[in-house]
Amino acid sequence: MTRLWKTYGRAILAVAEMTFRHNVMDAFIIFTVLVQPLLIAVMAMWMLGDKGPEMAIFVVVGSGMTGLWSSLLFVSGNSINVERRSGTLETLVGVPTPLEVIVFGKNLADVTQSLVSMVASYLLAALLFGFDLSIQQPLLFVVSLLLAVVAFISFGLIIAPIFVMNPAVQQFQNALEFPVYILSGFLFPIALLPGWTTPLSYLLPPYWAARALHATSSGTGALPEVLLCWGMMLLFSLVYFFLSSRLFKLMLVKARTDATLDME
Repeated sequence: MTRLWKTYGRAILAVAEMTFRHNVMDAFIIFTVLVQPLLIAVMAMWMLGDKGPEMAIFVVVGSGMTGLWSSLLFVSGNSINVERRSGTLETLVGVPTPLEVIVFGKNLADVTQSLVSMVASYLLAALLFGFDLSIQQPLLFVVSLLLAVVAFISFGLIIAPIFVMNPAVQQFQNALEFPVYILSGFLFPIALLPGWTTPLSYLLPPYWAARALHATSSGTGALPEVLLCWGMMLLFSLVYFFLSSRLFKLMLVKARTDATLDME
């Protein structure tokens, strides 16, 4: 079992490295994970610039989260379809390494690369707007960020097979982007939204990730609140890892039965 996990670990790192090398040359991905979050950060800071550094760090973290979600939705969600269009999906399915392990490596590269947008937003706020930003609870922030990466990766493992099994869902990709920004409280608290939307926010892993990162970066969250967010991210991650393994098996059985593995 230990040797198997080591093999999977090496496969994940190799896939992540190859995916990262491909991503840095893709103009659409660069725009999604870097340019778009910077534009959002500039507009938000322009409107909220008089609120001080406390609001600025909220915007910095929130704009970075928008890059994470956009990358997950458009890049990780289409990771299997990209292999199918490239004619390499059959090969990936035929290798001993499970397909979900390969997609995990792809998602790891996508989510990790998206963290660049948070750093870029920080530098932008510091240089362009003159804010002296600091993370109030750096250790808790780092742990929150690591758990957020795991939660986003697990969420991506759910999205990818769904996009393959039901291509009609892809038609709603653009429509799913901004509602999640809003419901997850990336750039403003969900308390400003109608009360009936709150349960929807609680069902989204990005909401708990954003809540933990906002609380630890600004220092406004008590430790029990942060621990609650960590627990919810871990819970969602475990649930999504379990569901994704079932979805990948269902996807492969359906594709082999219908002989549609290479067809969209």
